[in-house]
Amino acid sequence: MGQKFVSIFTKSLLWLIAITMAVIFAFRYLELPYSNVLLSLFSACKLPTSGTSTFHATGPSPDAEILKNVTMFNQPNSVGEHVFEEVSKTRMSRENVTYPRNGFDLEPGSESNKSIGFYECNNSSIVDSVKRSGNVSATEQVGDSSYNNTMGLILLTNCSRGENFTSKHEDRSGRPYANSPEKAPTCITPPLSSITKVSRNITNAVLSQLDNETISMKEESFRPPQKDGNTSGKNSSINRVPKENQDSNIPVPEVTSISEMNKLLLQSHASYRSVRPKWSSAVDQELLHARSEIENAPIVKNDPNLYAHIYQNVSMFKRSYELMEETLKVYIYREGAKPILHSPFLTGIYASEGWFMKLMEANKRFVTNDPKKAHLFYLPFSSRKLEEALYVEGSHSHKNLIQYLHDYVDTISAKHPFWNRTGGADHFLVGCHDWAPSETKLHMDKCIRALCNADVKEGFVFGKDVSLPETYVRNALNPTRELGGNSASKRTNLAFFAGSMHGYLRPILLHHWENKDPDMKIFGKLPKSKGNRNYIHYMKSSKYCICAKGYEVNSPRVVEAIFYECVPVIISDNFVPPFLEVLDWESFAVIIMEKDIPNLKSILLSIPEKKYLRLQMRIKKVQHHFLWHNNPIKYDIFHMILHSIWYNRVFSAISIDT
Repeated sequence: MGQKFVSIFTKSLLWLIAITMAVIFAFRYLELPYSNVLLSLFSACKLPTSGTSTFHATGPSPDAEILKNVTMFNQPNSVGEHVFEEVSKTRMSRENVTYPRNGFDLEPGSESNKSIGFYECNNSSIVDSVKRSGNVSATEQVGDSSYNNTMGLILLTNCSRGENFTSKHEDRSGRPYANSPEKAPTCITPPLSSITKVSRNITNAVLSQLDNETISMKEESFRPPQKDGNTSGKNSSINRVPKENQDSNIPVPEVTSISEMNKLLLQSHASYRSVRPKWSSAVDQELLHARSEIENAPIVKNDPNLYAHIYQNVSMFKRSYELMEETLKVYIYREGAKPILHSPFLTGIYASEGWFMKLMEANKRFVTNDPKKAHLFYLPFSSRKLEEALYVEGSHSHKNLIQYLHDYVDTISAKHPFWNRTGGADHFLVGCHDWAPSETKLHMDKCIRALCNADVKEGFVFGKDVSLPETYVRNALNPTRELGGNSASKRTNLAFFAGSMHGYLRPILLHHWENKDPDMKIFGKLPKSKGNRNYIHYMKSSKYCICAKGYEVNSPRVVEAIFYECVPVIISDNFVPPFLEVLDWESFAVIIMEKDIPNLKSILLSIPEKKYLRLQMRIKKVQHHFLWHNNPIKYDIFHMILHSIWYNRVFSAISIDT
C-alpha cells in the first residue's frame, strides 16, 4: 500500500511539474499578457527583495501603489518615466569604488573613506524579454504613450549587441572616453527620428528618458548606465516625485533649426510646469507674481544699455532682469568638501562653471542664509573637478562619478527638507564639462541644468535647462585682456578656423576647405605660439569665425568670436545657443547646417556687405553679455547665466493650489 501511494504521489508531482513548465513555455512563446512577469523570475536581473525605499517623509502619494518595496506612480503625467522602472529595477552586482578622502563631508576637513558600490545589470535580457512579451503589464497600467516609448527602446537593441561601432579616445582635457575600443566602443544608432516614427508624440522630457537607454547617433562621450532616472540606492533618502506636466507634445525633428528651437522654447514656457511642491511656500506666489509681471511688461522704447534688435523681446527681458534684481534669493548648500565642491578653477575651456561658482558664492545681493526665503538652491559642484578627482585612468567608466553625485544629493536631501519639497525642481547646477549632461541626468534630472553641452538630442529640456556659454579664459586676473579686434574694413580674411580634429565634423570641414582657397583660412591645430598669438591674430582679422562642433555640440569658439568681434558661424546641428531665452541669435550670428559645409564659401559670399556690417555691429552690442569681471557688473555673463536660470524657474513654477 505504501509503495502504491509513493508511486501515485511521484506521478502527480511529475504531472504538476510538467503542467507548470507547459504554462511557462506557453506564456513565453505564445506572447501572452504578463509573460514578462514570469520571465523575470528566471532573469539574470531580479527585483530587489530586501531594503525598502524610504523616499517619502510624509508617506507615499495616494496615487502610488507599492510593489515589492518599489513605488509605482500611476499619475497620468508620469507615463514616460516609469514604463521601464519596474521592469528594470534590479538587484545588481556591485563594483566597489573607493572615493578619495576629500569627498563630500558634512564637516569640511573630516575624512570619508567610504567604499561604495555601483550596481550593474545586463539590460539586454530585459529588453529582449519585453520584445518577446509584446505587452508589458506596466505598460497596460499607464497607457499607449509609454508603450510607444517602450517600442522606441526595443528598436535600439541591435546597438547593444555590438553592431556598427565607432569610438573616440579622449575628451578635450585629454581624458580617455568610456567607450574606447579597449573596452566597449560606442554604437552609432539610427537617427532618433526613426524612433519618433513609432510615436510622433515623443517630447523633450521623454527624449531625456530615452537617452538613459540609448547611445547617441553621433560620436559619444561617456554615457550613464542604463538605469531609469529615478533609480536610487536602497538607503536613499531622496524624495522622488513623479514628473508633472513635463510632456509638451512637441515632436523634435532630426535636425532642429534655430527658429524651431525658439518655437519649442515658447511652447515649453507656455506648457511646461515643474513638480507641484509638497507643501506651500511664499516663494511660490512670488514666482507666479513675477511671471505675470514679465508677461505684461511695459514696452521699452529706448534703453541705452539694451539694443533692442539683438533680443527676442527686450521689454520682457528688461522687466524680468529688474524682478531678478529685486526678488531673487539663492541658497547655496555648504555640504561637500573640496576639490569637487566649492573649488572653482578660473582658466581653460571649462572656466564658465568655475567663474560662476566663485562669483555666486561671493555674492551678497542674491545669496541668502535662510533657505525658507530661497527661490533657487545652488548645488556648487564642478563637473571638471569631479572628473579630475574621481575618474580612474584607463577605467573607461565614470560610474563612480555618477554615484558620487547621487550620494551628494542623498546627503543634502537627508539633512534638509528643501530638495524633497519639489523633487529638486527649484535646484540648479552649472556644469561645463562634456560629461555633465550624462552625469546629471539620472539623479538631477528635475533640476535646472546650466550646461555647456546643450544638445537637443541629448536630453536638453526646453523651458527647464539652460545653455551655458563655454568661455576660454586665458588670464584669471584679467579675463577681458585683449578684448576686441580689427575694424570691419581691416578684416582681410573671409573666414577662419583652427583646431584639433575632434569628432566627425572637423575632418569634413578640412577636407573641403584646408588649403583650397586663400580667402578661407581653415587649418588643423596651429603651431604653438606665446599667448596663442597666431590664433588670436586670425580671430581679430577675419570677418567670419567658424565655430565647428567637436566631439560635442558646444565650442568655446562661439564666445571667442564675440570676444574678438568676429561674426560667429555656428556649424553644429541641434546646438542650443546660450541665453536663447533672451537673445535673437539669427540677428548677429550665422548658423549653417552641417550638410552645407561644401557650400560654406558661397553661403558667406551671398551675405551682402551691408548685412555683414550690421552683424558685426550687433556683435559689439551683444558682447557685454559674454564678459567675465572679477566684480560682476549689470548685464554681464554672470548675471545673464543667473537670469536664464531665474527665467526658466519663473516660467516653470507651480503652486500647491494650482
